[in-house]
Amino acid sequence: MRALTVRPQQPDSAEVSDVPDPDAGPGELLVEAVALGVCGTDREIVSGAYGWAPEGRERLVLGHESLGRVRRASKGAGFADGDLVVGVVRRPDPVPCGACALGEFDMCRNGRYTERGIKQRDGYGSELWTVETDYAVRLDPALESVGVLMEPTSVVAKAWEQIERVGQRSWYAPQRVLVTGAGPIGLLAALLGTQRGLDVHVLDVVADGPKPAAVAALGATYHHAPVPEVTEKIQPDVVVEATGVGRVVFDAIAGTAPYGIVCLTGVSSGGRRIPVDAGATNREIVLENDVVIGSVNANLRHYSAAAQALAAADRDWLERLISRRVPLSRFADALHAQPDDIKVVLTFE
Repeated sequence: MRALTVRPQQPDSAEVSDVPDPDAGPGELLVEAVALGVCGTDREIVSGAYGWAPEGRERLVLGHESLGRVRRASKGAGFADGDLVVGVVRRPDPVPCGACALGEFDMCRNGRYTERGIKQRDGYGSELWTVETDYAVRLDPALESVGVLMEPTSVVAKAWEQIERVGQRSWYAPQRVLVTGAGPIGLLAALLGTQRGLDVHVLDVVADGPKPAAVAALGATYHHAPVPEVTEKIQPDVVVEATGVGRVVFDAIAGTAPYGIVCLTGVSSGGRRIPVDAGATNREIVLENDVVIGSVNANLRHYSAAAQALAAADRDWLERLISRRVPLSRFADALHAQPDDIKVVLTFE
């Protein structure tokens, strides 16, 4: 069968390879791939920035944003042939640490976790794949055209859960949220904000095109002015930062209303320096009881929350987020995002 593979930490080594068909073991589903989302993580692995092959192997099957249809489910597995499913990305470490022992493997303390398509486990970028039933999530069949958005939605479902847990340390009644970045994570964070009844604002650098249109269709407000100008105007109670751009991060931290919460979801690249008044930043965080948290990955309950959020969303709006569908044979096109791209998806026809 065909699979998208890479030699980790070797730049531009991605290729469509012929690999053996997988065998589903006890407690596993055999799944036929429908689509695979491509994101910045995949592009960084292909660039050689990071990634780790399974032990004893030179190549890694890429892909963590999965969508497939069950080809074979064993009796009593809780799934049926034909079910639409997504595979969870992370697996707990084998020790395990305290967090992994309690099922909170997205918060692993010792770094021994593994991840499909990223760290020491083959991903979902093949025509057939297997997944343990405990790490498969069933989707509403009506979500087939947009179900590949499940994994990024699980990431923002976790982010919102963390925001709410922090907020509940005291009185918590947010009204306005600012999302910085209108990529898939940012737009899905905005979706979950509107589903919570919040006044949602989204900031990005582009002035027109599909991103502002998607924000408007969501009923949120789009901005492309500098962060300080926007935060001064709206005084957000919550900021979901989805760019990873250093200047945007620190401007967001400085711009919340008192008792504000900033959740960082964008991963920054190293090597870039900006001037920061650390003393003023510290003073503001302390005197306003502000909180800055980081959030990445997701566990099983976040996938379930994501499935519910997608099922409740407007289907036409979700379709807007998938800007291009590219056959697996043209994977190189998917790995080079265009300025107007929101989510590029590989298909397995």
